[in-house]
Amino acid sequence: MLRCSTGSQKLDALLAGGIETQAMTELIGEYGVGKTQLCLKLCVMAQLPRDQGGLEGNALFIDTEGTFSPERVYRIAATMGLDPQQTLNNVIIARAYNSDQQCFLIDGFFKICPEENVKLVVVDSMISHFRGEYVGRESLAVRQQKLNQCLHKLLRLAEIYNIAVVVTNQVQANPAQGFGDPNRPAGGHVLAHACTHRVYIRKAKAGTRLATVIDSPSIPESKEYFVITEKGIEDAPSAD
Repeated sequence: MLRCSTGSQKLDALLAGGIETQAMTELIGEYGVGKTQLCLKLCVMAQLPRDQGGLEGNALFIDTEGTFSPERVYRIAATMGLDPQQTLNNVIIARAYNSDQQCFLIDGFFKICPEENVKLVVVDSMISHFRGEYVGRESLAVRQQKLNQCLHKLLRLAEIYNIAVVVTNQVQANPAQGFGDPNRPAGGHVLAHACTHRVYIRKAKAGTRLATVIDSPSIPESKEYFVITEKGIEDAPSAD
């Protein structure tokens, strides 16, 4: 089992060393909190040697919302002193326009990952197409069954090829909640049970982000701050 650094020492410490291989890590949060930024940084970090926190492999990115930014990956690699063009070439992009295509792409990963030395798979976001296509309670069971199949294929992929899988998830508001955070992760129990580690990201003061481990079999519930910079993800400056 390997671990891929996030580029933030504090965030790595929160995750007991980084993003774990042979497991699925879920990043939960509202739009604009930095889930995609963290995924783009991981696509760069995964290519580094293991002694520098990488996985010595390429990255595979399923984009379901049109959020992948090649320019951002290029800039992150350049600020880290890497060859930006080569780094970008080592990220395989797959654009999914509906849930059927998303599932079809995942089936193909079992052939692509060993051939292309892929060590990180990112799905951003996992739930988007399912929420848009299966509307209403009458279609919920079908949606969850299909989502469950996709998630378990990703888990098998991670275990067979020793790959780190990262999926992003949206939140949905509970208007009946009178106090506290009204948002909760989308996808229900199916997504909750399938993911090995769940990290909830929120916006905090002074442009920082607060990452909280809300569920994990091996990591205690804890929280840590980070910031989004030109280098992607870095430690938040200390209060003193």
